Amino acid sequence: MNNENLSAVKFLADLMTANGLTSLEVKGVGLEVRLERGQAAPAAASAPAGPAAVTVPVPAAAVPAETPAAQENSVVDFNNVTELKSPMVGTVYVSPTPGAEPYVKVGDKVKKGQVLCIIEAMKLMNEYTAPQDGEIVDVCIGDGELVEYGQCLFKLY
Repeated sequence: MNNENLSAVKFLADLMTANGLTSLEVKGVGLEVRLERGQAAPAAASAPAGPAAVTVPVPAAAVPAETPAAQENSVVDFNNVTELKSPMVGTVYVSPTPGAEPYVKVGDKVKKGQVLCIIEAMKLMNEYTAPQDGEIVDVCIGDGELVEYGQCLFKLY
């Protein structure tokens, strides 16, 4: 492997770390690269026509602590989970101001009508509220992301 390919692999590894990816596969003319990180052993990759694939283990990033729901060993029946979907296209904000605590996080108990996030559409700030009581089991969006109509924002149990 030459220095140019090695720097490309390092760039891809940095890209994985910056975006929280656990695996990445890139195929190009005469080159195939598969990167994995975490506890899993690297999978063997093959290139049918060309040089051998390069598998580079990348050190795992800091793993977040278990959520309160996971620590309690509570079991969530995903058949009873309600997906809370976006009613509009816009930019989603998970906290009232930049840098503030989010409205909700995984494990939080919410009441009907409680604000979960804000969706900005056409310069208007629209509060998105819980349609029912429940517990947040998944936050499917990040602060400042563009959301589509019908995109899952939260999962409520």
